[in-house]
Amino acid sequence: MSLFCHQVSFTNSAWHRVLQNPEDRFELVRSPIEALGGKLQAVFFAMDTYDVLALTEFPENTSPADISVAFFSSGAVAQIHTTRLLDSTQAVEAMRRAIPNSYRQSPRERALTASSL
Repeated sequence: MSLFCHQVSFTNSAWHRVLQNPEDRFELVRSPIEALGGKLQAVFFAMDTYDVLALTEFPENTSPADISVAFFSSGAVAQIHTTRLLDSTQAVEAMRRAIPNSYRQSPRERALTASSL
């Protein structure tokens, strides 16, 4: 499963509904997320550029586009920015895969490889 952070902005009409009838609006996005096999882990109101910060968990094969459609289907979302989150083990593994083999070699190994060319 993959973790994602979603920064969400509400539409003006969604804010109007929230202010007219304050209640938990996050249930609107729970169903579409669960339909993709995901779980809504935590949701917070944010007092900044975005209105909501949501943390979700999805199967590995779920794309950010799939997730955006799920959020937009609620009708309350004006914009969403989705970021894949990596725990420290995943981040270190990604860094190891990204480094070319020549950088992984010790200086002595690089010298031996260069002298054999």
